[in-house]
Amino acid sequence: MRIRLARFAPVVALALMPLAACSTVKEAVRGPELTPIGYPSVLVAQDQSVMPLASARIPAPQPASANSLWRSGARAFFIDQRANRVGDILTVLIEIDDSAKTQNATNSSRTSGMKAGIPHLLGLESSLGKILPGGYDPANALETSGSTSNAGSGSVNRQEKINLTIAAVVTQVLPNGNMVIQGTQEVRTNGEVRQLTVAGIVRPEDISSSNTIKHTQIAEARISYGGRGDISRVQKTPAGQALVEKFTPF
Repeated sequence: MRIRLARFAPVVALALMPLAACSTVKEAVRGPELTPIGYPSVLVAQDQSVMPLASARIPAPQPASANSLWRSGARAFFIDQRANRVGDILTVLIEIDDSAKTQNATNSSRTSGMKAGIPHLLGLESSLGKILPGGYDPANALETSGSTSNAGSGSVNRQEKINLTIAAVVTQVLPNGNMVIQGTQEVRTNGEVRQLTVAGIVRPEDISSSNTIKHTQIAEARISYGGRGDISRVQKTPAGQALVEKFTPF
């Protein structure tokens, strides 16, 4: 039985290869996916794994000054509470209030014409008159005209407003000290899951003394806000209809 299954394994693999390679079909069914973080090239996938502490650059602790509990470079009284190592938690403040409005209109037209004649052609113009129809006139042998016109218009009116807070985890410390962060938050209510994901690269200098950072200070930011469940499934376009609308040439 195992031998028979092994014979059909290559056939099944070849049959499934087009489905695995067709990313456009996957996008039409599951929706668009976020691109990996780049700096500027791709560093890690969207689903990052926590790296061991040994790979992170851990700063050496600084001794306290003489007769003082205050440490040089610390923003807190005893210790600097800002995230700086793999596994530390950083609070991201997302305050998106964007709006865009564009309107474009184009109108173009073109008219062309050409007129040509052969009044003298090596003395053969009289002979051509015998071969061609009776209305042939050597002075007006060829005449063409044409005209084209094009008109189009489009407008975009978009407005987005999101005010959220999410805790992210430092997953990698780059050689220059910048940190790669990623955080996911899920809340389930009556069969509907609301999911918020944030990822990107931050500088230690941009982190406030309260261990928070704004989303505008995140490089290569990837912010996703959505949900899944009964309501989202009803609002989503059916997979068959999405495929038809994506690949139909009409």
